Amino acid sequence: RRRVGARFDRHLRFAGAPQAQTASRSISMDLNAYNRCVDQPADALYRFALKHLRDRDEAKDIVQDSFLRLWMKLETVDVAKCRSYLFTTAHHLIVDRSRRRKYLTRYADGHANILVTHQPKASLKDELERLLDTLPPVQRSLVLLRDLEGFAYQEIADMTGLDMTKVKVYLFRARKALQERIGDPAMVA
Repeated sequence: RRRVGARFDRHLRFAGAPQAQTASRSISMDLNAYNRCVDQPADALYRFALKHLRDRDEAKDIVQDSFLRLWMKLETVDVAKCRSYLFTTAHHLIVDRSRRRKYLTRYADGHANILVTHQPKASLKDELERLLDTLPPVQRSLVLLRDLEGFAYQEIADMTGLDMTKVKVYLFRARKALQERIGDPAMVA
């Protein structure tokens, strides 16, 4: 398995705080703690963004923006909750980006069918990714956070700002929609 987060280390770790900021504020999270918060979830955060966006450059931008926002909120984010903060921030950035993308001109449905007919038969993984794209952004995010990243319902509720009941309902609806589109309930966990 390739370590993706290592690519971000050069660009996102800070060797020192800017001089103007250090004198005017007290940092509750020290630089070593920040670097640990950046290093530990980097791969998972990148995978999460990549699964949503299907574009490596955009996923890198989301991860970098999340790390930058953590840096800007260094004094208010608890070290124990930095992973949750990063995933929450990434989730919000992804939702914002997908909302902006709605207003872009899309190809007609007929064009997509023409392209698919010339491609080899998709694998199950490709089919699941295509089906995940059909879900609303919130449901797709919940499925990825729960089933891919393994977060607990309460953690997901905290990250997304939804209450736990809504998280469970949206997850149920998303899984049900995936089951209906796949056809065989044994194919979806």
